[in-house]
Amino acid sequence: MKLSLSLGQMHIHLGEPEKNFERVREWTVEAARRGSALILFPELWSTGYDLENSSRYAAPLGEGLFARLSALAKEQRVALGGSILEAREGRAYNCFALFDKNGQLAAVYRKVHLFRLMDEEKWLAPGEHLELVEAEWGMTGLGICYDLRFPEMFRKYALNGARLVLLPAEWPSRRAYHWQTLLRARAIENQMFIVGCNRVGESKGEHFGGGSAVIDPWGETVIEGGSSETLLTAEIDLDKVDEVRNRIKVFEDRRPEVY
Repeated sequence: MKLSLSLGQMHIHLGEPEKNFERVREWTVEAARRGSALILFPELWSTGYDLENSSRYAAPLGEGLFARLSALAKEQRVALGGSILEAREGRAYNCFALFDKNGQLAAVYRKVHLFRLMDEEKWLAPGEHLELVEAEWGMTGLGICYDLRFPEMFRKYALNGARLVLLPAEWPSRRAYHWQTLLRARAIENQMFIVGCNRVGESKGEHFGGGSAVIDPWGETVIEGGSSETLLTAEIDLDKVDEVRNRIKVFEDRRPEVY
């Protein structure tokens, strides 16, 4: 099963959802023109880390930007994902909503691991569940940024059939080596594709260096962005997951009764 996908490595204007949405619209149209079946945008692409004003931006599923993303996916006939702020039961969540090419909400993942260095725990509620979806291209797990540091999460996805994990992020340049290393580690140890879409630019004194990437089950780079705004597009063959898992039978050789 081959999948053409795009990564929208964008600069995020702090607290300016309309300006950021125009970039998302522009690149979604271009990704569709290129023949991509999926486009992924960074973490909190609509507002950046303007979390102290989260009540101003957060909307329930089906409303606000969620509704506009649904319409955009349907209009361009492309699956679309990335995280924005969700209002739910009086609290705000860092929510990764994945829409299919018909504009239907295919999956919802609320960030489980909140990042203290960006004060997420002060403004956001943590999610309580992982999200694995049977997409048209195969079983796909969802994560957000800091989740990359928790290998248990990715192993659970792999054990439950994931062939691909999508990860929008706002990962600072100062820890770019961690980003690069962990993307590859999660791909290698779970023998699956990892797709990470990071932002670029500066916000609140922090610099974000991009480096968005698609990593294959061998840990090799399919495509990788630099440090400026760019729309990356690549094709992957998800059958490669089975080839790698049949070559090195990590999952058959596991001994969980010992661990």
